[in-house]
Formats: sequence, structure tokens, C-alpha cells
Amino acid sequence: MKPRDLVFDLFGDYLRYLGGEARLQDVVRLLADFGVPESTSRVVMTRMRKQGWLGARRQGRGTVYYLSERSWELLDEGRRRIFERETTPWDRKWRVVVYSVPETDRGARDRVRKQLRWLGFGALGSSTWISPHDRLQDVRRALADEPSVRSDLLVATSEGPAADLDMARRSWDLDALNRTLVEARDSYRSRLAKVRALPPTGADALVERVSLIHGYRHTLFQDPDLPQELLPTGWVGGEAHQLFLELHELLRPEAESYCRAVVGVD
Repeated sequence: MKPRDLVFDLFGDYLRYLGGEARLQDVVRLLADFGVPESTSRVVMTRMRKQGWLGARRQGRGTVYYLSERSWELLDEGRRRIFERETTPWDRKWRVVVYSVPETDRGARDRVRKQLRWLGFGALGSSTWISPHDRLQDVRRALADEPSVRSDLLVATSEGPAADLDMARRSWDLDALNRTLVEARDSYRSRLAKVRALPPTGADALVERVSLIHGYRHTLFQDPDLPQELLPTGWVGGEAHQLFLELHELLRPEAESYCRAVVGVD
């Protein structure tokens, strides 16, 4: 786990509910629980402030850090992607993003693809991405800082259910993804059994819960949360997500209690 990602997780899941800010010495102590040396923690916090992710103010001889508005927007968007699933029936409309990027700006192309995956879009073609969910406004905001990218955002319908299924299979490798989700589901089941048998306490609970989120990003984040009519038989994405939520909540009281103790909040 990268120190920068840990800082976002600590603020987003814990410190935001403990006043929204923290002394540098407390952040350093929390990062130490993840094996991050103090010198590295200080460098990371300074760098994040210079990049606009953090703000800082003096408090006596120390420094207090807090998230910038830009960071809160990023965290809130991430929280929606992690914890909220689509529950409304599909309107059978595809949201389509067609974009072009100059050959000289490969970095922008990579960033666009990363953002579209983050938002649950799949690649129907090299520069044509689709999603069954109404997230075009999210795409518009994500591409606002990419002046070299030209994009068209469309709403389209196919010729019918068979075409919808074909488009879904071409845009996502659903069989391979389901195998990954089966592994995640089984891992969550095993972890739940261990936590129930021997609940972790203190820093161990915090580390376990944060590592759970990081693991989620590498597995369930790949799940585009497709409507039922587009999923293959035996799809376990929903089951894996519910187990993740159960484990995340089970670890919450002890992890939050430990953070409160570190930052001195009752």
C-alpha cells in the first residue's frame, strides 16, 4: 500500500469523522502502523500539500493537516463507487463516450482510460467506451482537466437484447472477471470467519480494514455492476460485494476506536 493512498484512506474513512483534520505527529503514528517510516510520512505529507491535495495550518509548534476541496470530491466519488450499487431497473440505454487524443499525448490517453474504467465503463472499441449507467456527467467532470482530449458523450440504444449481450461481452471479459470475483468472494468468506473467531483489536483492526479497501480496488472495482440481464449465469459480483460490506462493518468499531485514541478525540 502506497503512503499517499494510505493518507487518503485514513482521512476518508476515519479522520473526516474526527474533525476532518489531524496533527502531523498523529498521521505519522498512524502510518507507522502500516510500516511507513516517519521520514517518508513527512515527505509524503509535504508533497501532497504542494500538489494541492492537503491544506495545512500551524498549531503551536506543530502542523495540522486537512484535505482540500479537491480531495473531498475525489474521496466522495470513490466512496460512491465502493459502497453504492445500482438498484434501479435498467432503461436499456447505453451511455457512450467517443474520444480522440493526439498521438503526442499518450499520457492523456492513459489517464482517460483509467478514469473511464474507474467509472465502470468498458471498451467497446479503442476509443469508444460504454456503460449501462447514467454517468456521463461524471465523465464530463473527469475530462474537464484534459484540454487535449476531444470527446462526444452519447446516449444510444441497440437493436435488442441479443445485441446488448454481445456488446457487454465485447466490452468486458465477463468470464475472466467472474473467476476473479469468485476468488474475492472466497477470500472474504475466509476473512470473515477469522475475524469472528478472533476479532483484531487496536492497530491490527485498522490495518485489516484499510487493507480490505485496497484489496477491493484491485478486485471488485473491476466489476462494472452490470444489470442482471447482461450478466452470465453464475455471476458472483453481488455476493462478493455483500461479503465485503459485512467484513468492512464488522471491523469498523475497533478500527475507529483506535483512531480516536491516537488523535485524542473522545
